[in-house]
Amino acid sequence: MKALTIFQPYAALIVAGIKDIENRSWSTSYRGSLLIHAGVKAYASKPGLDVPADMPVQFGGVIGRVDLVDVITKSDSPWFAGPFGFVLRNPELLPFRPARGYQKLFDIER
Repeated sequence: MKALTIFQPYAALIVAGIKDIENRSWSTSYRGSLLIHAGVKAYASKPGLDVPADMPVQFGGVIGRVDLVDVITKSDSPWFAGPFGFVLRNPELLPFRPARGYQKLFDIER
């Protein structure tokens, strides 16, 4: 199954259904189910990046699943910064599973 590493708190915000677009400098033709891998690094906390209190913020493993439904270059979403935005739908929290992350899309056993 395909996976994408995302730094916290963005990974948790995606799985919680709050962040619906993930920005990348590259595009992909892949569409379908995508595991969300929380990287071992975290971005500094900023206003508006509050993760729901009942949502665990974990590092270094798979935390959820989404559907990658489109890749866009324009959007009115406050989450879009470009140049490419991966449009994510149907977020699902999964039990944490430690795993190594990689750059770009990578294969991982579900």
